[in-house]
Amino acid sequence: MGKVKDFLKKKDIEISLKRYGIDALGAMAQGLFCSLLIGTIIDTIGKQFGIPFLTTTVATIKDAPYTVGGLASAMSGPAMAVAIGYALKCPPLVLFSLISVGFASNALGGAGGPLAVLFVAIISAEFGKLVSKETKVDILVTPLVTIGMGIFLSWLIAPPLGDLAMVLGKAIMWATDQQPFVMGILVSVIVGMALTLPISSAAICAALSLTGLAGGAAVAGCSAQMIGFAIISFKENKWGGLISQGIGTSMLQMGNIVKNPRIWIAPTLASAITGPIATCIFGLEMNGAPVSSGMGTCGLVGQIGVYTGWVNDIAAGAKAGITSKDWIGLILISFVLPAILSLIFHLIVKKLGWVKDSDLKLS
Repeated sequence: MGKVKDFLKKKDIEISLKRYGIDALGAMAQGLFCSLLIGTIIDTIGKQFGIPFLTTTVATIKDAPYTVGGLASAMSGPAMAVAIGYALKCPPLVLFSLISVGFASNALGGAGGPLAVLFVAIISAEFGKLVSKETKVDILVTPLVTIGMGIFLSWLIAPPLGDLAMVLGKAIMWATDQQPFVMGILVSVIVGMALTLPISSAAICAALSLTGLAGGAAVAGCSAQMIGFAIISFKENKWGGLISQGIGTSMLQMGNIVKNPRIWIAPTLASAITGPIATCIFGLEMNGAPVSSGMGTCGLVGQIGVYTGWVNDIAAGAKAGITSKDWIGLILISFVLPAILSLIFHLIVKKLGWVKDSDLKLS
């Protein structure tokens, strides 16, 4: 048993929740951001500003036309898999082999492809690491094992994993449509907290293809966490903290949350209020890329995603146009209400003696 542990340590294979549930999942979200999300943004910019180069077909593959953004989006599978491999510290031959693995698992996983990529890429990467540099023909063995395992698993488990993700995602979206108040609270709070925790809310939303009202609630919850922490910690962290948390990530407060979990009360309560306001009053929907649902105000990706969804709905004939209520709802839910509500709740918890100003200081 000791020899096995030593071998796994030598290969840097760490079977843990942190390695797979935090490091790999977080990296997968970055891969999605650098492919599907950026591609969607490029397409939206091209259409809205009438830029011919961004709206013209630049490649046709098997009768399918691709724009510049379309090509970037089409690489989401390989991008996710390579990002996961990077997080798992794969050697070069394993890392490069994951390009094929990501394409296969994403394609066979269908709409639930991201979840399939996560599982298949992790397993394939670890098997590749096991054999890496163990033979004199490493250039053949390592890619063969990594890709062979990846393609086999893609054929075996990617379709059911994709179906499972779709079923779960549709169940959440259906429940939100039926009970927008209750689900607005639950989705907003849970996804918002996931954004602040060292896991990836964006990857979760992408894996479940979370859009519609549920996606809107997710945007509300994530925005509440980011804007909330940015505002209540302004006294300690000034403008740098405002920007790094408000359009960066509220995850920066994770160390302080461990020291005093009560600092999390204000933004979490804010998300419990903005979620149902988003679903019940403004009918805020995220019909852009699902990954945007879990991004909040990070680079304004959540808001860009909502706008992209409006544009897509108009093009599909599902929406007549973008109204003033749409804009007011998006601004209130994303920025104004999180700031005001978080500040009010923060003053209350400070009055109770649960939180001190120094508790929110970023190192």
